[in-house]
Amino acid sequence: MSIRCAALYTNRYTRPMKFLVSTLALALSLFAALAQALPEDRDLPMRITADKAERDDISGVTIYTGNVVLIQGILKLESDKLTIYHTEEEPREIIAEGNPAKMEQRPEVDKAIMYAKARVITYYKSEERVHLQTDGYVEQDGLVVTGDSIDHFIEKQLTKAIADPNSKDTRVVVVIPPNELESKDDSGTTKSE
Repeated sequence: MSIRCAALYTNRYTRPMKFLVSTLALALSLFAALAQALPEDRDLPMRITADKAERDDISGVTIYTGNVVLIQGILKLESDKLTIYHTEEEPREIIAEGNPAKMEQRPEVDKAIMYAKARVITYYKSEERVHLQTDGYVEQDGLVVTGDSIDHFIEKQLTKAIADPNSKDTRVVVVIPPNELESKDDSGTTKSE
């Protein structure tokens, strides 16, 4: 990973180290909120690899470009470009762009891994919302949702999908696996058993 920080730092040794430490701290706090992954994953170190990383403290922007891969426990994010808008060390918006950008995570110990992809995946901290834009796709345990725009509100556990209103060929598609269609009583058996 090449980091070009010559324009940002005048001290040859201490400032680049501060850049790396502050960037890592920012990324850790940012994706702990985004991931909503397993609780123990939040305590694990985060590893970000990219071809290039730039942090501009004055404008509050950190940009990773070129084969960006972020891993923290079970959380994995892959993109061509990752942009983090922050105030001090607090992220307020994260944008992953790719062809497509991909994310996978396990939201709870007893839940299946959730896979998501879109050309743009954006996390809005103030709204606790993840937005998938352009060719959005989410899959978990056989349940699939596709649409041009998919919003997931983390706190409300609410997902909304819409099709591109300018295209007659695209519609929201939801695929529900047969095991989800069976109604279960309190004992865990289906009514047809």
